[in-house]
Amino acid sequence: MTSRRRFISLVPLLGAATLARAQAPAPLVDPKDPTAAALGYVADATKADKAKFPKYAAGQACSGCGLYQGAAGSASGPCPLYAGKAVSAKGWCSAWVKKA
Repeated sequence: MTSRRRFISLVPLLGAATLARAQAPAPLVDPKDPTAAALGYVADATKADKAKFPKYAAGQACSGCGLYQGAAGSASGPCPLYAGKAVSAKGWCSAWVKKA
């Protein structure tokens, strides 16, 4: 049986482990993911299918999208369209909207 003292000594460790897990970087979205494929997501915006997605314009990238939640200058960041996953800052999808 665990004593109260032992339990109290473990509580901060459990909290730190939970916090560390919450701050782990999200995995990058796979362009073959059904949602990503439907939106035409590519990790490199210059490889966007211009015939299939005529909305694409040179210079558009996830880092300049209003949905992108990554820090400025980061290589990737979260996007609410791909829950729990990150997108490349240089990527693009058809949901791109100019950042305000």
